[in-house]
Amino acid sequence: MRRGRIGLVLFLVAGAFCVQTIAVPFSMFPKAGHLVSPDGRYEVRDADREGSAGEFVGTFHSLWLIEVATRSSRKLCDYVGLAAVAWSSNDYLVVTQYVGKKTSRALVFAAAASEESVLLDTSTLIQMVPVELRDTLRGNDHVFVEASRLVEETFYFHVWGYGKHDPSGFRWNCEYSLREDKVLCPAGSKK
Repeated sequence: MRRGRIGLVLFLVAGAFCVQTIAVPFSMFPKAGHLVSPDGRYEVRDADREGSAGEFVGTFHSLWLIEVATRSSRKLCDYVGLAAVAWSSNDYLVVTQYVGKKTSRALVFAAAASEESVLLDTSTLIQMVPVELRDTLRGNDHVFVEASRLVEETFYFHVWGYGKHDPSGFRWNCEYSLREDKVLCPAGSKK
């Protein structure tokens, strides 16, 4: 019987470790159209941006957060092209906006309107990462910041890219502390 308990404990410990390392499932907008929170209280909807005569429309979209019970809504952001959106618990959304073929940015939105959103892109990261990592961000013309998950007060994201500074590419696994407004990007591997 003792051997069975040890196996069960190891299985539970390994299972708990795996749950925390798996990224949340993302839905691609505008194709997905909507995404409901796990508890069903909120829904994210895509809307084509309204434009005036002579303005380009159809490629510009907006993400809206709707409280299902009250139907109250608020605009989260505008985006061009694609946005990968996922719920991280019932209270937070993590988003990657693919701004073009050369860049993306990561965002965190709280379902409660009282909390500020977080935006991490090349410009903000240059100011937040250690000095020795800044040339990588400045010297590459393809830099992608992609959301992974939010666990408690820590937002996990990836930064990767290539260009003149890193022709073979680079990849970092980073963390952002919502409480401390601080980024930690251990120097990642070169491809």
